[in-house]
Amino acid sequence: MAITAAQVKELRELTGAGMMDCKKALTETEGDVKKAIDWLRENGLAKAAKKEGRIAAEGLSRILVNGNKACIVEINSETDFVAKNDKFLALMDETLNTLINSDARTVDEALALNCGEGTLGDAFINAVAVIGEKITLRRFEVIEKADDEIFGTYTHQGGRITAVTVVSGTQDGQVAKNMAMQVASMNPTYVSRNDMPQDVIAHERSVQEGIVANDESLANKPDKVKKGIVEGRLSKSLQEMCLVDQEFFLDTNLKCGQYLKDNGATVRCFVKYTVGEGIEKKADDFAAEVAAMAAK
Repeated sequence: MAITAAQVKELRELTGAGMMDCKKALTETEGDVKKAIDWLRENGLAKAAKKEGRIAAEGLSRILVNGNKACIVEINSETDFVAKNDKFLALMDETLNTLINSDARTVDEALALNCGEGTLGDAFINAVAVIGEKITLRRFEVIEKADDEIFGTYTHQGGRITAVTVVSGTQDGQVAKNMAMQVASMNPTYVSRNDMPQDVIAHERSVQEGIVANDESLANKPDKVKKGIVEGRLSKSLQEMCLVDQEFFLDTNLKCGQYLKDNGATVRCFVKYTVGEGIEKKADDFAAEVAAMAAK
C-alpha cells in the first residue's frame, strides 16, 4: 500500500526516528502505526546489537537533586556531537528521574527498571535506533544526606566533569558548592587520611621507595636520608589524594581542611565523574580511511 507523508510525519512525531526509517516501518507493517512503532523498536534492538562492540567514550554526566537524594549519572555515546542531541538529553533526564527513587545499585538493575512504556533498557535501545550510535549507561550513584546536611554540586564543560559533595555543619550552599568545585578541579580520592585504606598507603610508599632507589643522584646518600626523602614524598602524595589536605583552589594559602573549619563544616563524602575516564578511545586515522576508500 502507498504510505502518505502524513503517516510518516505522525510516526516521526511519536518516535523521533528518521524519515526513511519511519517510511520503511510503515511499509513493512502496511501502514499500521502501532505495529510500525514495534517494528522500529525491534529493529532498534538489532541496531544496538550490531553496535555493541563499538567504543562509546564520549557523552555526558549530569546530577539531579531531589530532597535528601542526589543522583549522578554518566551516559556514553560514540561522538561528542550526539551528546548534544535533544533525544540524548531527554534520555539523560529520563534516566536520572528513574534512578533517583529506585533501589538499583548496578547498571543491570537500573536497565531493568520500569520506565515509560517499557524498561530503562528499552529506552536506551530506542535511543540507539533513533540516534544511530552506540549509547550506554556507564555508571551512576544515588547519594543520600541527612536533614541537617546539604549537597554541593558542580558541572564543568557542560557535563564533561561533574561532582557532588555532602557537607555537614553548615547550611551555606556556597561552601558545599566550593567543595564540589574543589573535587572537580583537584581530583582528590579520599576526604581525609582516615578514609584511606592501609594498602593504598603501603602501595604509595612502595612506589616512592622505587623512585628513590632508581634515582642515581641519590645513590651515595645514607639510608637515613633516603628514608626521609621517601617519607617526604609519600606525605606530599597522600596530601594530594585527600581533600582536606589539598590547597583550597580559591585561596592557595589555605588548606581545604582549614577552610571547612573556618566555616564550621565537614565533608562527609563526595563523588566525581569525568566522562570517558578509563575508556580506551579509538584513534581515528582519517588519512588511512581515505586511502582505503580510494583503493576500493
